[in-house]
Amino acid sequence: MSSNRQDAWSQDEDVLLAEVVLRHIREGGTQLQAFEEVGKKLSRTSAACGFRWNSFVRKQYKSGIELAKKQRKQSKKHSPISKVKAEAQELPSHVDSPPAEAASEVFSMGSMINYLQKAEEAVRNGEKVKSENAQLHEEISYLKEKLQGTEAELKECEAKFNLLEEDHKSLLAIFEKARKMALLQGNEDKVKFQMDKNGNLQRLNK
Repeated sequence: MSSNRQDAWSQDEDVLLAEVVLRHIREGGTQLQAFEEVGKKLSRTSAACGFRWNSFVRKQYKSGIELAKKQRKQSKKHSPISKVKAEAQELPSHVDSPPAEAASEVFSMGSMINYLQKAEEAVRNGEKVKSENAQLHEEISYLKEKLQGTEAELKECEAKFNLLEEDHKSLLAIFEKARKMALLQGNEDKVKFQMDKNGNLQRLNK
């Protein structure tokens, strides 16, 4: 997960994603296959490619999607298996059964193999997407726990700061009170003198 990109999508990447998805639609592939292909080219997860397609890119290619679906239908009509099936259905009733059976066998085997291959690949892609989603959920849970722990630490630091601020204010008040008391005490300790009639200094009583 750490090797996959998580930065913003560029316009060129959106165009590449659209081209690959539309090609898979035309050729009868699945969107999961397209997301996997784009993910390998862009070093992103198939889940990220799927989210980007469904949330943003698909809205800009509605006409292209419809055209790709029509092209897929047309290609199916002109495929060799479809031709064999159509020719088998158009055979006259008096024609012997072996050619029809052979056509049916070719159609059944080819379609079955194609279906099984696509089903197997879809299962693999589905399991991979589930695994990636599970890893994403684990990362989200871890980040939530880390965020909660950080918030708790922040509240604790704020409480300590408020307590220190109150202590600081109290100390300043104590220092100011002590300074004023020292000034008063100093003034009281000063000795006062006065000169008598004979010119001698006489200490005044407090």
